[in-house]
Amino acid sequence: MVTAKDLVRHELIGLAVEVVGSTNKSQVGIKGNVTDESRQTLTIDTGKGEKSFAKDSCLFRFTLPTGEKVRVNGKVLVARPEDRIKKRLRKW
Repeated sequence: MVTAKDLVRHELIGLAVEVVGSTNKSQVGIKGNVTDESRQTLTIDTGKGEKSFAKDSCLFRFTLPTGEKVRVNGKVLVARPEDRIKKRLRKW
C-alpha cells in the first residue's frame, strides 16, 4: 500500500494528481490521473486528453487511495521508475 512516507518509491501510474506549481503558469491547476511515466515526464489524463509535464519544473499534489494528499517536488521524481525505487532519499 502506498503511504505518504514512501510515495516516491512506488508506482505513480493510476494515482490522482494535480499540478500545484510550475515554471509554466498555464499548467498550474491541471488535474487528472497519471497514465504514463518516463525518466523526465509524467503523462496525465485530464479528461479532455493526455498532457505531459516535465517532472523537474513542477510541484505535484498526489491523492493516495486512502484519500490523503501529498505534495511532491517533481525534482525528487526525476529518474526512471524502475531506478527510483532503489534510490536513497535524503530526509528534509
